[in-house]
Amino acid sequence: MIAAVGHADLSPDTLELVESEVRARLERGAGNVPAMVRAGAGLPVAVGRAVRAAGRQLVVLLPAEGAVPAPLPQRDRAAAGELLVLADRAGLLEFDPGDRAARIGADEWMVRTSRRLLAVWDGSPSDGRDATAHLVAYARARGVPVDVLWPRGASRTPAPLRRLRAVGRAPVGIAAGKGGGHVRRPA
Repeated sequence: MIAAVGHADLSPDTLELVESEVRARLERGAGNVPAMVRAGAGLPVAVGRAVRAAGRQLVVLLPAEGAVPAPLPQRDRAAAGELLVLADRAGLLEFDPGDRAARIGADEWMVRTSRRLLAVWDGSPSDGRDATAHLVAYARARGVPVDVLWPRGASRTPAPLRRLRAVGRAPVGIAAGKGGGHVRRPA
């Protein structure tokens, strides 16, 4: 399994670049190893589309409360629907999708259970909002091979929009998630 993670604040043009590059890499790669993403808007959808276009299998992880799917933040719901249509398999992982630490815990679980990590990462350090650098280091510390992808011309959403997201005042369709919760992994 290849786990895919990366910056949540990629620009729309960057998402197109990422989709194209992931597809090309998967088409060149040997074997038919499936890819796994955590349901959400942005990067997971770009990766999901690329995986399917390359003829690979897609596994989508949804948040759960016990054995029941947990509600996603509004901004992620349509994306999760598209991912479920693209998916060959879907799984539930117990975590609160509105809690940053819980999302990071879910991503760490994906890394631990995968043979490889695909990180869409610009090389920047973790800054308290973005955990991509942490996940790359986490994978490397566990001996999981990491492929870093940052296409030429890629960019992230400008900081003022990130601040608007943080206070819940982003433009329609880019709302911030709620806080609280924790991660509990299946036994």
